[in-house]
Amino acid sequence: MILLSLLLIPLIGGIVAWYSERINPDYPRWVALAALILCWVPMLPYFSAFSLEQMPQWLVDEPMRWIPRLNITAHLAMDGLSFLLVILTLAMGLVALSSAWTEIKKRTGFFYLNLLWTLAGVMGVFLAMDLFLFFVFWEVMLVPMYLLIAIWGYENRQYAAFKFFLFTQAGGLLMLLSMAGLVIVHYQQTHILSFDYTVLVQNPITGDLAYWIAVGFTVAFIVKLPALPFHSWLPDAHTQAPTAASVILAAVLLKTGGYGLIRFVLPLFPDAAKAIAPIMMTIAGVGVVYGAMMAFVQKDLKRLIAYSSVSHMGFVLLGCFAMNIYALQGAVMQMLAHGISTSALFVLVGMIQYRFKTRDLDKLGGLWQQVPRLSAIGLFFGVASLGMPGLGNFVAEFLVLVGSFERYPWYTVVAASGLILGAIYSLLIIYKTFFGPQGDAVKSAEVLDTSKREATTLLVMVAILVFMGLHPQPFMDMVQSNLLQTIAKGLL
Repeated sequence: MILLSLLLIPLIGGIVAWYSERINPDYPRWVALAALILCWVPMLPYFSAFSLEQMPQWLVDEPMRWIPRLNITAHLAMDGLSFLLVILTLAMGLVALSSAWTEIKKRTGFFYLNLLWTLAGVMGVFLAMDLFLFFVFWEVMLVPMYLLIAIWGYENRQYAAFKFFLFTQAGGLLMLLSMAGLVIVHYQQTHILSFDYTVLVQNPITGDLAYWIAVGFTVAFIVKLPALPFHSWLPDAHTQAPTAASVILAAVLLKTGGYGLIRFVLPLFPDAAKAIAPIMMTIAGVGVVYGAMMAFVQKDLKRLIAYSSVSHMGFVLLGCFAMNIYALQGAVMQMLAHGISTSALFVLVGMIQYRFKTRDLDKLGGLWQQVPRLSAIGLFFGVASLGMPGLGNFVAEFLVLVGSFERYPWYTVVAASGLILGAIYSLLIIYKTFFGPQGDAVKSAEVLDTSKREATTLLVMVAILVFMGLHPQPFMDMVQSNLLQTIAKGLL
């Protein structure tokens, strides 16, 4: 019951954190820290998979009975792809906890309950192999994230939280209808009633209805990614969310959309995926350019980084539907690298807002003179965001473009132009925030530089991005066998 314990620890830890506030308001954060550290214990034995020459299809497989009448199981399993994303979730959970350590001062117990339950829901999404269980976890991660934004967000938090909930709930409803259609059609064609992924993937459904079911799943996942034209909830949610919620949202919630495309849409609907690929590639290419252009004109730092996420996640969509092993590996690398680099940028913005009481680029500037350590780390992640060679973001985008160019050269050229725009807005962040003349908010502030906790958190993220850029092969090997099996379903 390794994977079950991995999900129960944050669920129980959240309840304990909520109750512990009655004893001492500082206890919830320590309970949350203990719960997240305990979550690493079941995962430690599987780090040896990085050194295996041949990855097994499943590192762990735990099928359990749940609703026998409908043949619904509580089937949890972990392969190389879900292992990397669970590790990303746990790591970014610690980063979110670090950023909330001194920022959250009201209703701390309920805050850490929602934080831990969001992480549990996300890990459940990455581990669920039964479609009904997958949907349950998809909804579990939605409600606590809504509360994190609505209660602890900034001035326009109610609007942003409601918009987030509305978009993602609509996507979830579409996924539920598509899931029901898939199971019914599969039963009609095979006479096997099952919600289990391993059963459904052995006999992909055919016919015209399969196309529309695939479209339903795809739209549900790209709403969460997010891709055009379903992206508008993201800038509002990021802008109003507290730093910890922005970290979780950018690092792992968006990745559930990319994971859904790779895990479910491509192998379950190979023919439909080929049919809708040109449309998805067009959306991806336009999204990369549009997100970069919108980022360039923003004055609010959080909103700027949110639009950069729309641009960067366009590369994930591009890599998924390029249907090439290099592009798919690049999409996975992009999910990991973006999760780390963008989360770090949101942490830095939170630190800047905490010190200077503003996120407005026109009121900032010249931070290097006031907080040189914070500015140096910010310079690194700004450069990482523009895709500097030697860092994980460059490897990811390069693989996506190389893999996509083989099959869809014109879409790839459009997406590649977004890299130029990405360099422009990244350099804009660097110049307007850390260099140039000091803004009014900076002149009047007397602040301390990064604390040991903040510096340690960010430097660990620096080390991970450098390692991914200089030695990406272990990450690529971890998912290669799974992605090759996906391609073998008829995508080539």
